[in-house]
Amino acid sequence: MSVQPQKRYFNVDDYYRMFQAGVFSQEDRVELIEGEVVEMSPIGSSHGGTVNRSSTFLRRKLDDIVIVSVQNPVRLDDFSEPQPDLALLKPRKDFYSKAHPIAEDVLVVIEVADTSLAYDRNVKLPLYARAGIPEAWLIVLAKEVIEIHSQPGRGTLIKASVPLPRELETVN
Repeated sequence: MSVQPQKRYFNVDDYYRMFQAGVFSQEDRVELIEGEVVEMSPIGSSHGGTVNRSSTFLRRKLDDIVIVSVQNPVRLDDFSEPQPDLALLKPRKDFYSKAHPIAEDVLVVIEVADTSLAYDRNVKLPLYARAGIPEAWLIVLAKEVIEIHSQPGRGTLIKASVPLPRELETVN
């Protein structure tokens, strides 16, 4: 008799209980994607520098218009709470200290792709689209471009590609 292994999917509440129980620590780089706890890629210096430059640039340009959230959770549904590199959020007086933002709070989500390009493009961007986030940007470090994915519709995004602005380029 053959027994097929079954996956156990977790919801956001289960995910937080695992942290409270010590299964994961705050230092663990994990996120909840479609009910699965996924280990995130380590942040290399090029990736980290691009996130820092991007957040500084966006804060300068959009100060008081949006909240620029850096590597913080966004609850998309009961089974997904990714931690995008950057998210431009609708302003809220509490700055989301009472609850993490949900998909409806997100104006633009930004992922910086170095070693995570395939995962970001094939898993995370469709996830953001299905949640109804109006725009997702993928900064592709190897090509120094920003892919702009918009009009989520039925879970797909239309893509345009623009060169990385000089302010965001990697300093050699």
